Amino acid sequence: MMSEGELSLQINVLDYLEQSAAKYPHKPALIDETESVTFSRLKLWAQAIGSAILASDQHLIRTPIVVLVERTAKEVAAFLGVLYSGNIYVPLEANTPKPRLQRILAQLKPALIICTRRQQKKLENLPLLPPILIAEEIINTPIADKTLTERKKIMLDMDPVYIIFTSGSTGTPKGIVVPHRNVIDLTEWLTNTFAFSSNEIIGNQTPFYFDASVKDIYLCLKNAMTMVIIPKKLFMFPPLLVDFLNEHRITTILWATSAVVLVANSGVFRHKTPKFLQKVFFAGEAMYAKHLNLWRQYLPNVMYVNLYGPTEVTVDCTYYIVERDFADDEPVPIGRACRNMEVFLLNEENKLVQGDEPGEICVRGTGVALGYYGEPERSQEVFVQNPLHNHYRDLIYRTGDIGRYNEKGELIFCCRKDEQIKHQGHRIELGEIEAVANSIAGIKSCVCFYDHKQKKIVLQYVGTATQNIISRALRQQLPKYMLPAVIEKQESFPYNANGKIDRKKIMEAYNAKNY
Repeated sequence: MMSEGELSLQINVLDYLEQSAAKYPHKPALIDETESVTFSRLKLWAQAIGSAILASDQHLIRTPIVVLVERTAKEVAAFLGVLYSGNIYVPLEANTPKPRLQRILAQLKPALIICTRRQQKKLENLPLLPPILIAEEIINTPIADKTLTERKKIMLDMDPVYIIFTSGSTGTPKGIVVPHRNVIDLTEWLTNTFAFSSNEIIGNQTPFYFDASVKDIYLCLKNAMTMVIIPKKLFMFPPLLVDFLNEHRITTILWATSAVVLVANSGVFRHKTPKFLQKVFFAGEAMYAKHLNLWRQYLPNVMYVNLYGPTEVTVDCTYYIVERDFADDEPVPIGRACRNMEVFLLNEENKLVQGDEPGEICVRGTGVALGYYGEPERSQEVFVQNPLHNHYRDLIYRTGDIGRYNEKGELIFCCRKDEQIKHQGHRIELGEIEAVANSIAGIKSCVCFYDHKQKKIVLQYVGTATQNIISRALRQQLPKYMLPAVIEKQESFPYNANGKIDRKKIMEAYNAKNY
């Protein structure tokens, strides 16, 4: 019999599912548009899928298996099934353009693809496809209890859970490898810091191919919380979205910043508000106080938390609980490091910054990923030895993000390193211009970038404000050398698959129009 000490040592994220299924077998774990799945059924589905994978090839272990995802409970079951088989799940959007999908598959060389019958049609004519398992068929596979138990016994907490692909600056997608230990540490920290319990209901917004969904999934499994998968179409109709949140009595949302901003800008709170919300987390992009203040005006008793972290540090590495008022033109801090993580700023000489000097945000600790799958050279560019010493192996991740400390000692996100420009002899962070512009009444969202050919700062925005009003407001708050030479109104901005404004497409459209 295992001792209490051994039981408390978490090694595999599947322990969360098994504990919740044992304690709350009949409680809904996942609810999507078509079905409600209990914890016990979720476990049976996952074990059936794991058994089907091992039946297809009993030698598969620690190998990537692609799961095509949309927004269903069965996809989460497929993730867990891959883990039961001792392998690594790779969520890919079912509607990924074929050229990108082909590049990822060529790079990844997965052992299998799990998809629905309908999704299988999207794979037609792709070369060198691995074997395909159809989700509707394998979910009823007889469970090989002994085989699954033996496989789980040999897994380590440093074995990978998932590989999530993000866009790369070179145009080649990067597959970030994250192990059990990282996910467990993140889940335990979130649970303990924010007192999550089985009484809460999560409203999932982030797609399963986006790393922010990791928080939703494993908080659900760890705490036996019900996770309701919100239909994507509802974000186009905020009044219906609020009705949905109330109908399902949603208490917690961990959304992309863009989704929180969308709801704030819609004006829906003037007519109706979510009645059961207790905790609102946002991450993925900088949050400007103007949008947060709208939420706080109508929902003053909710806890608001700003989370920050690239995919390479297992979703989040800093957090800030909003406990004071902010002027509309103030940036919301990203706060301080999560438990078992250290975050520090390095200047261009690889020294710690002094005072409010900006520097690159660097991260060390349990959240740092294992690197990029199959790309050791690319990994070595950003997963590097801590430059503050060389006494022992101490890997950090260089985020490429620029931050600084404010007068309260809180960490502020400034911009991407490649968004720092040299203009008229001055070093300028374009994020500072965006922060001021976003505070102007009549601007819903904006993007600032640099036209290197004409040496001009360009500001594009969505909203009702006129160019003259914006120009006048910017002159009151920014020095002359930081003022945009071009201010352009847009009907809307393109968004990428992760729900962030697609700056690359915006700049491509600008260049196509002007050059």
